[in-house]
Amino acid sequence: MQHHEDTLAAYVAAVSASPETVAVVATGSAARGTERPDSDVDVYLVVTEPAFARAEAAERLSYVDAEVATYDGGYVDVKVVTTDYLRRAAVDGDDPVRASFRGARVVWTRVEEVHALVAAIPVLPEEVWEDRAASFVAQMRLYGGYFLRQGEQLGETYLRHWAAVHLVGSAGRALLARGRVLFQGHKYLTTQLAALPDLPDGYLALAERVLHEPTAEHGRALMDAVEAHHAWAVGREQTLSRFVRENELAWLTRVPPPEFR
Repeated sequence: MQHHEDTLAAYVAAVSASPETVAVVATGSAARGTERPDSDVDVYLVVTEPAFARAEAAERLSYVDAEVATYDGGYVDVKVVTTDYLRRAAVDGDDPVRASFRGARVVWTRVEEVHALVAAIPVLPEEVWEDRAASFVAQMRLYGGYFLRQGEQLGETYLRHWAAVHLVGSAGRALLARGRVLFQGHKYLTTQLAALPDLPDGYLALAERVLHEPTAEHGRALMDAVEAHHAWAVGREQTLSRFVRENELAWLTRVPPPEFR
């Protein structure tokens, strides 16, 4: 919408005069053309390393700028990064970071490399997806087949609800990976799953039932639907070892558990 474009232009005019500003990258709904009239304008402000260090020290890596807004209630939601951040995000970024660059556009830059880096961030190699899906299926099997059942047997309310949330999260992320869809964050999981063209019949209702009534029976129904949906690349005999390696040994491997990737 024009008032978003006007606000973005005003923001670029305000920051581009600084020699420490490297680029401005528009993201979010305004960049993708799915904004509402009252949506904010999301940007990554790419700065030099010294400027980033000062922003980090001042706790100013993320903030809002309402002064440049050209419409009532508007503001620019700013995240401060560097070109090295963009390079690393293209290689090692977690899903929410990669997803945040989907549909992004470089509005202004001093460095041409920024265009290629921004384009590379939301792209994962094909071989990564099946392995990622396998990781989440292993998580699903342990949370639903062991922890949820243990919580029920022991009468542990916390354990049941903790396991139910992780079961639904890991099952959902396995299905997103199966559909080659980047996970945007827990706020968007249900919406993302509902948009999948290939979702197990009744999946969302099964997930809701597990969350509202976290029992082993309901967990099993959800897992059965996911297991039957695809020939997942992790056998039952590999599940426990994979779960231990990716969770309990994360401190040793220095690889974050799947839910944080």
